[in-house]
Amino acid sequence: MKIDGKDFRTIWLGDDGWSVEIIDQTKLPHRFETTRLTTVEEAGRAILTMQVRGAPLIGATAAFGMALAMRADPSDASLEHSIEFLAKQRPTAVNLRWALNEMRKTLAPLSPAEREAAAYKRAVDNCDEDVETCRRIGEHGLEIIQNIASGKAPGEPVNILTHCNAGWIACVDWGTATSPIYQAHNLGINVHVWVDETRPRNQGAALTAYELGAHGVPHSIIVDNAGGHLMQHGQVDLCIVGTDRVSANGDVANKIGTYLKALAAHDNDVPFFVALPYTTIDWELDDGMKIPIEERGQDEVLAMTGRLEDGSVVTVDIAAPGSSAANPAFDVTPARLVTAFITERGVVAADATALKEMYEEAV
Repeated sequence: MKIDGKDFRTIWLGDDGWSVEIIDQTKLPHRFETTRLTTVEEAGRAILTMQVRGAPLIGATAAFGMALAMRADPSDASLEHSIEFLAKQRPTAVNLRWALNEMRKTLAPLSPAEREAAAYKRAVDNCDEDVETCRRIGEHGLEIIQNIASGKAPGEPVNILTHCNAGWIACVDWGTATSPIYQAHNLGINVHVWVDETRPRNQGAALTAYELGAHGVPHSIIVDNAGGHLMQHGQVDLCIVGTDRVSANGDVANKIGTYLKALAAHDNDVPFFVALPYTTIDWELDDGMKIPIEERGQDEVLAMTGRLEDGSVVTVDIAAPGSSAANPAFDVTPARLVTAFITERGVVAADATALKEMYEEAV
């Protein structure tokens, strides 16, 4: 995708051929900056502090973190220590575990002398696979948008509501929930996106709005609690969200507030789709309520970062002094509230049987 007319991915090898460059998402939307990662510890910190975020990108960063680890020390002890270290950085997104398992399968059978080159190759291949997977998710989701557009009056937009950021900034390119939107826009279909601000980190207002604007997609930022009102008044044609983990029975863990959007959509007969790659399905978990929910720091709730008129970026307190805050980062939407999954293999019902049939080799 493009920023200021220049093609970018969210993560790539540096010009030296071994360090890793990322877009620092903690600086968006006020500043666009890239950061260089040179150690596995720096890769872990980037994941933990959300310089990179979004399940697919977390996995890609972890894979490159393993490559950096193998460059520094390709021993068996380093291999296992680095996997354990990276796995602890974010507990909810299953792509992190998937990527580390892939790296273990690739590297463990090799001699230490072979591991560095193999790790870099697998990390790069993982990124390329993610781009193609997201592109194909977009193709299947595009058909849904085209069908809705065909029933619209000339010039009337297809109104899509999304929550948090499941865009190309959350992946390597294209995104999951946004890939159908970008492909529809690129074909000239009139789409308009309702962008939930997504408190407390404002990843919708800061990231989804940023990337949609950079690509020229019409959108409006709304407060998190406005979605139900818009649905009641017929101003939402469909919802598309991403996910950090889907259990084998079709339950969906996504950014806090997703469950409430699904309830509102169900009450107003608005289709509620979840876009995801195969790497986000946790086949070992049969109930979404067992998904570990990350509890993040209360400062994310009690403070907010913004830009002043002079261009300086500051963080200010917004809550009553002395108040504490709870900050669960995710909630679980039951499969019964999901219209269907949009995957790289097609659109599939959100239930255990349909998922197993589509991915029978993985079960």
